[in-house]
Amino acid sequence: MNLTLDQITHRYSGMPVLQEISLEIPAGEILCIVGPSGCGKSTLLRLIGGLEKPDEGQVLQLGTPPEGCLNPLTYVFQDFALLPWRTVGGNISLVLEDHGIKGRAADAIIDDVLARTKLSDFRKALPRQLSGGMKQRVAIARALAVNPAVMLLDEPLSALDAQTRELLMDDLLALWTRAPFTAVYVTHNLNEAVRLGHRIAVLSRRPGRVREVVEIDIPLAERHAGLARLDEVQAHLWGLMRDEAMAADQELLDV
Repeated sequence: MNLTLDQITHRYSGMPVLQEISLEIPAGEILCIVGPSGCGKSTLLRLIGGLEKPDEGQVLQLGTPPEGCLNPLTYVFQDFALLPWRTVGGNISLVLEDHGIKGRAADAIIDDVLARTKLSDFRKALPRQLSGGMKQRVAIARALAVNPAVMLLDEPLSALDAQTRELLMDDLLALWTRAPFTAVYVTHNLNEAVRLGHRIAVLSRRPGRVREVVEIDIPLAERHAGLARLDEVQAHLWGLMRDEAMAADQELLDV
């Protein structure tokens, strides 16, 4: 399933937040969205996911969701959003229960996504027993359990330390390499964007507009820390954002 954002404009209390955003997200692609603080990245993700309705423009879902898709769109949040009284398996089963999937059918799906996210040995663990990185793996496994057409990831690694972020990026790359998925990935971390994105949409300072869409012609499976080409792309992205990021930071400090 492809996503098309057609001239999305949005306001809060009359203040423009996003202005005429048009983007294409084809099936099997990860689109990263970056930009200065307050430019509307997370707002755009909520509009894509249907949590809010744009004031102008539309989000179009084109084509057919994958076979077995339970939710066309599903979120992975920064704060993991796990139920503390449920085990790892129980947190994943929650999204299946909404669709009436229980018993052996649910167990088969849970076993599969736990194996794909390296969590098979932690099915009976509670969230309080897990590290931050493990909790985010559970959140990713839960998203995969509904076989979504598009995953919407809202700064999923920002609450983790640098070492854990590297490990989770490797895991996400491995997941995509084994079974390509479509994703819109919001981040303030340019290293994440160049490691994980087929294309990177750079938004301007508020109201957010698309300044440039940068395509990276290196296969995801071949990307790793220290790759010179990725450093070049990251420097280009920062060049696009630097002045506006400084202005946005001063604007936030002045509030």
